[in-house]
Amino acid sequence: MAIAHLTQGNFESTVNEGTVLIDFWATWCGPCRMQAPILEQLDEELGGSVKICKVDVDEEPNLARRFRILSIPTLVVMKDGKVTATRVGVQSVDNLKDMLA
Repeated sequence: MAIAHLTQGNFESTVNEGTVLIDFWATWCGPCRMQAPILEQLDEELGGSVKICKVDVDEEPNLARRFRILSIPTLVVMKDGKVTATRVGVQSVDNLKDMLA
């Protein structure tokens, strides 16, 4: 399953059902660019059982404010619309799997 890009317009419909891992990031952020291939690997390993999405904090400042994003990358897990885990900084595949458990 491809990694989706979330906006104000598609956010609610995407996160309200199932498990979603959201990466709050920006194009200019070095650690965010380091996180990207890790997310691709996780997506491949999980085979679409979890939705993996990205929110560009520069393009979607309201979403960043809503989740009180102060540092990026920040990774947030939501299950059926509720936040269940949050981590700041580059995370390994194993750390991300722990967040999803």
